[in-house]
Amino acid sequence: MNIKFVNPPTAILASGTKEGVELGGSKSIISIDSTHNFYTEGNIFTEMSWAEFYQEEGIEDQIDQFITKEDSSIREDPEALVEIIIKSLRKIMKDKKLFYGIIDFEVDAFMNQNTVIPGLKLAPELINKLLDAHKKYRDEDLFPKIMQDKGKKIINISFQGINKRNLHFLGSKLEDLADRLRLAKGFATGIVATSKKAANLFMMNDRIVFSEDEVPEFYIDQDCITVIEMGVQRKVLFPISWFRIDIGIRSFESLELWETIKENPELQKVLEDYDNYITRLVVKKYMNLATTQKIGEKSEDDFYNMTLAERKKALQDMRGAIKYLTKEYKKS
Repeated sequence: MNIKFVNPPTAILASGTKEGVELGGSKSIISIDSTHNFYTEGNIFTEMSWAEFYQEEGIEDQIDQFITKEDSSIREDPEALVEIIIKSLRKIMKDKKLFYGIIDFEVDAFMNQNTVIPGLKLAPELINKLLDAHKKYRDEDLFPKIMQDKGKKIINISFQGINKRNLHFLGSKLEDLADRLRLAKGFATGIVATSKKAANLFMMNDRIVFSEDEVPEFYIDQDCITVIEMGVQRKVLFPISWFRIDIGIRSFESLELWETIKENPELQKVLEDYDNYITRLVVKKYMNLATTQKIGEKSEDDFYNMTLAERKKALQDMRGAIKYLTKEYKKS
């Protein structure tokens, strides 16, 4: 199922020709709306260059020079990093969306023998196949143009893999997605392979959990590897880049400067405001479901006066109660 990605990072659209190839990477703050469309809310860094090949026979696949196309970064600037997080979360709440996480794209044309994304290890044989395919598609100028320009930069994306529901949640309302996302933590890694209509994010593995006591298991999705290899062979999939998605509010902890900025008072304030925003959405969901019990305004006021720990326990109790009632209802 395809979803929209509005103002996607340029790294996800990288390509190449006989003359050269785009190299670099990006890290962005991402939000989703009620239908799970993605939006870039803030740029932490984008570093993209055009790598020009030698034009001499025998070394035409070696890089002659780099030409910088885009170079912007705040990853080593604590003040700017705090500012972009605050601005992004404020805008997300104003637009009635949800903070989704932090997404990285790394573009190396698969010329490296190792993956360049932390947390992902793949067999050199697969990387060599991706390298060969990338070179073949560069030489034949086959990389598709998937950007839809209707006043905004928009592409279609899809998630593939046995655990794709850890990235693309079920739910038709913002509060359903908020309930799922507020508990999420961890990351997923994989390969972006473009088709003629969409950028397909193939999850090679993930460490995403939705409860404190859940322990993720390491795996490599062999089915995804098979699909990519077959798609490359048939010229319907075009390998573009590596990706990593850190999901949920705790994804900020993956930032290099997190320990430096985490006590900032303004940052703490916006994180508290965002927690209240999410809590209101989740409470709305469970109050709508709790049709067997009348909950008055005083009860709702009491809830918002609880501490964060008390709220967490109350929400867990609510979820358990609704689950039990639903089960009993189905029996009757």
